[in-house]
Amino acid sequence: MSPIARRTLLLAAAIAGAAPGAARAQTAVVERFHATLLEIMKNARRLDVRGREQRLRPVMAACFNLPAMTRIAVGPPWTGFSPAQQQALVGAFSDWSIATYANRFDGYGGESFETLGETARPNGDRLVSTRLNRPNDAPVLLNYLLRDGRIVDIYLTGTISELASRRAEFTGLLREGGPEQLVADLRRRTAALLHG
Repeated sequence: MSPIARRTLLLAAAIAGAAPGAARAQTAVVERFHATLLEIMKNARRLDVRGREQRLRPVMAACFNLPAMTRIAVGPPWTGFSPAQQQALVGAFSDWSIATYANRFDGYGGESFETLGETARPNGDRLVSTRLNRPNDAPVLLNYLLRDGRIVDIYLTGTISELASRRAEFTGLLREGGPEQLVADLRRRTAALLHG
C-alpha cells in the first residue's frame, strides 16, 4: 500500500471513528436541555416563573446559540443594523426565549422526553429528533437543529421551524419601527411572561 493510500485510509478511519462521538455530543446537548426542563417542571411550584427562568438561563446559554438564532429570526435586515442594535436585539431575543420556556413549562404531569435519533445534514449541521411524551395527550415531535454543537432552531411537530415562524412575525415589527420597535416589543413580552 502506498504512503498516500495509507494516509487516506487512516484519515477515513479517523473520521468514521469520530462520527459516533460527535453524534453522542450533539445528542447530549439536547438531553441536557431536556433534563433541565424536566427538573423545572417537577419543581415548578417551588421555583415560580422567575426561579424557573434563573435555572434555565445558564443551560440555555450553553445549549443554544442565541445570537445565531436572533440573526436567523431577524433575517436579511440584520446586516443593515449597527453593532449596538444587533447587541440589543440579541439581548432582548435571548431574554424572551428563556422567559417563554420558563412560562410554558410550569408544571409536571408525568411527561418525559425521548431521543429518537440523529441525522447529519449535507452542510455539517445535525438534526436530533426527539419526542415529548404526555400521559394524557398525544406525543409532540421536537427536532433540534444543531450547528457547531449548539441548537440553532427547533422544528415543532417535526417540521415547523420555530425561527421561520418568528421571522414572519418580526418582519412586520421591523418594517413599522425598525430594530428599536422589535427590541421594545420583545422586552414587553418578556415582562408579561415573567409577571406570573
